[in-house]
Amino acid sequence: MQISVNRPQAAFLALPHRYRAFVSGFGGGKTFIGCIAQCLDFWKYPGVNQGYFAPTIPQIRDIYYPTIQEVSYSLGLNVQIREGNKEVHFYEGRKYRGTTICRSMQIPESIVGFKIGSALVDEIDLMAADKAERAWNKIIGRMRYQNASNRVSVTSTPEGYKFMYSRFVLNKTERYGMIQASTYDNEANLPEDYIESLADTYNPELRAAYLNGQFVNLFSGTVFRSYERKRCASRETIQPKEQIRIGLDFNVTNMSAVCYVVRGATWHAVDELVGIYDTPDMIATIKQRYPEHAIRIYPDASGGSRKTVDASISDISLLQSAGFAVYANRSNPLVKDRVIAANMAFDKGLVKINELLCPEYSRCLEQLAYDANGAPDKKSNLDHLPDAGTYPIAYEMPVLKPAASVSIKFVS
Repeated sequence: MQISVNRPQAAFLALPHRYRAFVSGFGGGKTFIGCIAQCLDFWKYPGVNQGYFAPTIPQIRDIYYPTIQEVSYSLGLNVQIREGNKEVHFYEGRKYRGTTICRSMQIPESIVGFKIGSALVDEIDLMAADKAERAWNKIIGRMRYQNASNRVSVTSTPEGYKFMYSRFVLNKTERYGMIQASTYDNEANLPEDYIESLADTYNPELRAAYLNGQFVNLFSGTVFRSYERKRCASRETIQPKEQIRIGLDFNVTNMSAVCYVVRGATWHAVDELVGIYDTPDMIATIKQRYPEHAIRIYPDASGGSRKTVDASISDISLLQSAGFAVYANRSNPLVKDRVIAANMAFDKGLVKINELLCPEYSRCLEQLAYDANGAPDKKSNLDHLPDAGTYPIAYEMPVLKPAASVSIKFVS
């Protein structure tokens, strides 16, 4: 059996280090090559359980499960996904080869109570550096099999000078090895204009990180660096009976909303709602302010499970019961993807803001900065309106990152 991969991926599989990393831009085949490494370990160490760790549970469901199904089939294995238990069972025909235990790194202290013989850690740089460090220490403490590789494969997009840079570059020891690759290395497996479209859209720092796979400073200055008050200015207002599109951020006693109207392909922010107590209060405010308008709401997707008023009714269900059209995915996009989508929209002139009608939204976009962990600074209290205002942008103008794969073939 022989696997055909590109050169950086082959170099990653050949790394002898106990802790090996594959760092590349978007579409570089990171999770794919990590899954190949997992399947090879199941062939070499039958009966030894492995671990898969991602920043969030939706990433396990949306990225790992479909990828491991594709890879395992290509490598002669069958899988049974037990989503309720967060486990994937591997079989050679009917012969059991082992189980991958899947866990979110969102709460590092919960990574306890099991042992594994190897691990795949995916996109750890999406987490705050201190949380990533705590998760890493918990994961390597799970390596307790005697007859196993006890290796950790880490696959990640570089997100500035965070955990990956600290562990695999700045404070590297002999146990750590890393391969850096670019999106161009996997170009043969991507849509024809994928790289070109990203290169045309991203600023130099984003191109260096998300296309070339380089560690660069992504978190200097303000979060919404593409918002310029004069260039993004609008004088549009709400017209009688037209549809209003509202981005909504759920918070206990301090809900926020940004209201848009659409002119052609451009969204214009024309009103803001701040300091609303709870979801029923927000519903009443919207109905009172816009009694003769069709309302489309783009809420924080966590409202599908959040119940701030009645333990039996979610916040999104309350919005739907009020007669509003609600647009939300099963889970929120990554914060960085929402920020990129918003900056791209401001750059392209697809979103403009009437700062006379949305003075606080404009101010928050101009002033919101990153904290020490490379995340939008929530302690500043400048994040609520930008969150509300960018949910609809991320939904309607998302950052598209098609899943990339590498070709696999067998040579008898």
